[in-house]
Amino acid sequence: MAMATRPSILTVDDDEPVLRSIERDLRSRYGKEYRILAAASGAEALEVVRELTRRGDAVALFVVDQRMPVMTGIELLRESRSLQPDAKRVLLTAYADTEVAIAAINEIGLDQYILKPWDPPQERLYPVLDDLLADWTASFRPPFEGLRLLSGRWAPRGHAIRDFLTRNQVPYAWFDPTGDEAGRRLAGSLSEPVDAARPVVLFADGRALTDPSNRDLADAIGLSTHAALPFYDLVIVGAGPAGLAAAVYGSSEGLKTLLVEREAPGGQAGTTSRIENYLGFPSGLSGSDLARRALAQARRLGTEILSSVDVATLRREDPYRIVVLEDGAEISCQAVIIATGVAYRQLEIPGAAELAGRGVYYGAATTEALLYRDAVVGVIGAGNSAGQAVVHLARFASRVHLFVRGDSIASSMSDYLVKQIDAFENVTLHTRVEATAFSGTDHLECATFTVSDGTERPVELAAVFVFIGQQPRTGWLEGIIARDERGFILTGPDAVSGRGWPLDRPPFLLESSVPGVLAAGDVRQRSVKRIASAVGEGAMAVQFVHQYLADL
Repeated sequence: MAMATRPSILTVDDDEPVLRSIERDLRSRYGKEYRILAAASGAEALEVVRELTRRGDAVALFVVDQRMPVMTGIELLRESRSLQPDAKRVLLTAYADTEVAIAAINEIGLDQYILKPWDPPQERLYPVLDDLLADWTASFRPPFEGLRLLSGRWAPRGHAIRDFLTRNQVPYAWFDPTGDEAGRRLAGSLSEPVDAARPVVLFADGRALTDPSNRDLADAIGLSTHAALPFYDLVIVGAGPAGLAAAVYGSSEGLKTLLVEREAPGGQAGTTSRIENYLGFPSGLSGSDLARRALAQARRLGTEILSSVDVATLRREDPYRIVVLEDGAEISCQAVIIATGVAYRQLEIPGAAELAGRGVYYGAATTEALLYRDAVVGVIGAGNSAGQAVVHLARFASRVHLFVRGDSIASSMSDYLVKQIDAFENVTLHTRVEATAFSGTDHLECATFTVSDGTERPVELAAVFVFIGQQPRTGWLEGIIARDERGFILTGPDAVSGRGWPLDRPPFLLESSVPGVLAAGDVRQRSVKRIASAVGEGAMAVQFVHQYLADL
């Protein structure tokens, strides 16, 4: 979060002695509470106003000379009005310009005009400005001083950036350059036209990034994206509950530990709106809270964390393991724990790809829920993640439709979630249905479901959140580590079935087909898909790492 910036008073006059005189008088009276800025032309002043607006800084008062070449005072105030609509506006005029000034009161909302010269200022300047600034202060609401996102509501990349910032717990404000006045004003402060489909991220220091990648954002907001050391005792790939637990235990037990995460800490659990069955939290906690606490704990204990960094491959060079990052950087270590988790399966039906991020979302209910206040939305899926999304969305949407392929949700969802869903009057459960098409112009408007008897049922939906299937994030391990037909990592006895194993001892329970490379959490075959079990496996994996290192 940026430090609070004082609001500005901007004075403009092309006559240098007059400009310095008014600047001196303003600074003498208001310099402790306001930044006093001066410009020698309308064009220069307009650029200052654009820069202040880009930074999110407020102009409290304009004090502008009327008679300037190229751009008059009234023309400047008219141009700046769209950028700083709440600022008070004072025109400095000669007696001959009073009729022009009076006309400007109606034309551009001029607040006051002052005849030149204004000496003595205690009588002819300060009383007028004191009243105007008092009025401005009474209605002023300080602008958000952190990162601002300028993006159209239906821009898929805008959704992805919102999700990235939310999951990385970066405070931000979102503005639509076409859908709201503040967004249009912010867009107008930029030197280039804004395309609503290409997000612009603005920082408190005035920097602007157009359509940045997650890696660009991570670098810009100060997340670490480069390893500090060439060698570690332990590298953990994936910062979900299993990876975070491994980081906490690895660092606390003296291992030089590096945690690498491609998206954001918390994994799928980090997107969960409410976890109510996690041990030790009787009132429940959100996935983001769990991720934040675990991340802070790992850092405190000495874990180094790389964010928005993808791992490309893994190489064995005994006695070391080499982790190769997507940018080509290589990190040597003695042991690796893979905790990359799973991703939700994407629907391959008409309209799904075209409307992804524009009303069709995979997970992400916590990021988008507020956008659909009083709207009708749908959730597809019968697991706990789907149930938690329904409970969260039901607090905002006017109606939530839950679509499942089975006969009920009781067999696949925790009992506490089933009871909560039953208690909501604005939730409708549809069983034995399957999504077959999505449609809409620039965003989702309707979803079609096929009922078990073959009939089609169209449902008007503003958004649909998909929580179906689980695909392990293990494509980067092709040909390196043994996996099952679905891509889950084989561990323990399963890892060496039909394969050579180079050591005299059998693989540890969580060890893969490559000695010293372990798997923990949802990415492992036959793991229990619960947060607590993932945390447990992360801790267990570290104990096996110690045993592995002891044998080297």
